Amino acid sequence: MDLNTAIPVGDMALRLCAAAVCGAALGLDREMRGKAAGLRTNTLVAISSALTTLVALELYWDLARDGDVGRMDPTRVIQGVAQAVGFISAGVMFRAGASVHGATTAAVIWMAGALGIACGAGFYVLAGMATALCLLVTVLFTYAMRRMPGAARAEARSEAPSED
Repeated sequence: MDLNTAIPVGDMALRLCAAAVCGAALGLDREMRGKAAGLRTNTLVAISSALTTLVALELYWDLARDGDVGRMDPTRVIQGVAQAVGFISAGVMFRAGASVHGATTAAVIWMAGALGIACGAGFYVLAGMATALCLLVTVLFTYAMRRMPGAARAEARSEAPSED
C-alpha cells in the first residue's frame, strides 16, 4: 500500500473519525426519538462523504504534483456527493394526502453529508459548529413544537408518529 499521500494518513484518520462523530451525534438524536435513518445511516453518510472528499483531494494533489491541475476540480466531487446525498434524502420522504412525512429525516441526512464533506476537507471547527447548531435546532424546535397551542400543535402531533 502506497502511503505517499498529500494528506498524512493520521490526518486522514482524524478527518474520517471526526465525520463519524458528527454523523453519530445527529444519528443518535434521531435514534433516541425512534425516527428513521438513525445512528448507522447518518454515521455512514458522513463517513462516506468524508472519504469521497479525501479521495478527491488526494487525486487533485496527485495531478498537481504531475503539473496537470487543469484536469481535476475537487469541488465537482463535492457537487456529486451533495447530489447523491440528496437522492438518498429524497428516498426517505413521502407524501400522504396534504402532509409530507420524512422531511426532517431527509434534512438530517443531508446535513450528515455536508458534515462529512467539511470533515473530509479538514474544517473541524466548522463541522463542530454546524453539528451543535443542527442538534440545537432538532432538540429545541421539537420541544417548542410540543408546547405550541392550537392548530400548530395539532399539526405537530399529526406528524409525530411519522418516519420524520
